[in-house]
Amino acid sequence: MSTDATGAEIPIGLILGGGSLLNQVGRELSTVLERKLAPLGLTAQQAALLLHARREPSSPRDLMSVLGTDTAGMTRLLDRLAAKGLLRRGKHPEDRRAIVIELTDEGRAIVPRLPPIFGRVTRQLLDGFSREEIDRLSSMLRRMLDNLG
Repeated sequence: MSTDATGAEIPIGLILGGGSLLNQVGRELSTVLERKLAPLGLTAQQAALLLHARREPSSPRDLMSVLGTDTAGMTRLLDRLAAKGLLRRGKHPEDRRAIVIELTDEGRAIVPRLPPIFGRVTRQLLDGFSREEIDRLSSMLRRMLDNLG
């Protein structure tokens, strides 16, 4: 048994069941996003990188944490998007050892198609939830992340 913040015991099945349910929702969300982005030839992580890098040239290090990847994963991600002609690696204007990620014209052209896809999937995910429930869920998920961080 584990205890909650008040010291009350929480059955281990509830804890494990909740973790499993969170993983299941995450996997389903990823599957739906991947399916919706497939016609564009993108994965969800690739689309997220393009969205984050669209405003200004960004360094890979700046984007690793928001994309949930490590150095090797970021390198593979950049290699795949560069091979698709959607981005290029440029020289950092202030640090010659660093690079910046810049979208190509093709990359900038595909970006406006991405937010509607993410928006539709988010609406599908939260269908039937009230604004209050969404706020409460978001707050609880942030607390979970903080607890683990």
